[in-house]
Amino acid sequence: MRLLSSAALAALLSLSALAPASAQSADVRYLAANCANCHGTDGRSAGGSGMPGLAGLSAAYFVEQMNAFRNGSRQATIMHQLAKGYTDAQIAAMAQYFAAQKADK
Repeated sequence: MRLLSSAALAALLSLSALAPASAQSADVRYLAANCANCHGTDGRSAGGSGMPGLAGLSAAYFVEQMNAFRNGSRQATIMHQLAKGYTDAQIAAMAQYFAAQKADK
């Protein structure tokens, strides 16, 4: 019985090691979904909307622009308020997510 308990504990611990990676990928999709109302699903802005697409942007450019919104050096109607709600780590994760999306041509 003790061997079975040890094996069950080992299995649970090995599964829990996988949780942060899958939770992190789910979290970044959740964060990116917040952008969809204006910038389109997965950052693919609808043609003629006047909103820039985020899909395919370089991660460095995305981070630079979000920081500019946060510090007020880039003006916007609402982005400066939204950008202040994200941590540096969240912005970096979204930057990687949008950089990996294929932009519509």
